[in-house]
Amino acid sequence: MINLNRFDLVTLRLFVAVVDAGSLTAGADRFGISLAAASKRIVELEQHCGVPLLVRGQRGVTATTEGQTLHRHAIEVVARLEQLAQAVDDLQLGASGHLRLCANPSACGGFLPALRGRYAALHPQVRIELEDALSEDGIRAVQKGSAELAVIGDNVPREGLEVVLCNVDELVLLVPQSHRLAQQAEVPVQEALAYDQVALARSASLTRKVIAAAETTGLTVTIRVQVRSFDAMCRMVASGLGVAVLPRTAAELYTHSLDLVMVKLSGADMERRLLLAMRQRSQLSSAALALVELVES
Repeated sequence: MINLNRFDLVTLRLFVAVVDAGSLTAGADRFGISLAAASKRIVELEQHCGVPLLVRGQRGVTATTEGQTLHRHAIEVVARLEQLAQAVDDLQLGASGHLRLCANPSACGGFLPALRGRYAALHPQVRIELEDALSEDGIRAVQKGSAELAVIGDNVPREGLEVVLCNVDELVLLVPQSHRLAQQAEVPVQEALAYDQVALARSASLTRKVIAAAETTGLTVTIRVQVRSFDAMCRMVASGLGVAVLPRTAAELYTHSLDLVMVKLSGADMERRLLLAMRQRSQLSSAALALVELVES
């Protein structure tokens, strides 16, 4: 049996940083220690575990099979340690709970602000730490334990996570008032997506849904501009750089302020379903469970 007392939390955090970065130098820089000191810590960790944990090469380092196993468990240990530190800070500030939540742009630009307002009114002593993240990044945060909950699109892999439906919205086309489609009440998807698109990153669940909708009609989407937020998408559309597909709730915020027009889409599934993802409901903190129950109410 390995001696648990010989595990050093600093070294475990360093090991996670090195594997994530694929570089011993980058890991050392993150902790403000010399490369030699970082290397010494990793070597001592390997000696303690009795197996090689890293493969060192000219282009950096990669984890061995044993290193991947340690990395997976070390992530959980580090995440729990960070949560412990945050909980202590919250107690010092008078908060009775802490909730770390990731949410994709569709949630942040749509239903989530109102939901968060309702939650804050019911649980004023809970401190909510919200991160705007793409669905896949939110899933990784929950899997690693750095977030308890994440709002994600329903079209991304979520192996091992429990989910509940938290929002359903309609996707619409957003165009400038001068655009030829602005006068139409409804437009077929294949016609709307034939125009240059303004979109989030191609890895975003919303962009993937739009691309999938185009493929069902035999089209290849031309994404002219990629941005990081709905606000930026709408401003690009207002500047005439393309059209955009957004959830109706988010699009409504910009129609008047930017002189844009929403057009209904037909010919494909235009429902946008968002899910609240968690590792295990039974392991949620009381603060996180309260949000899940509010979503379900």
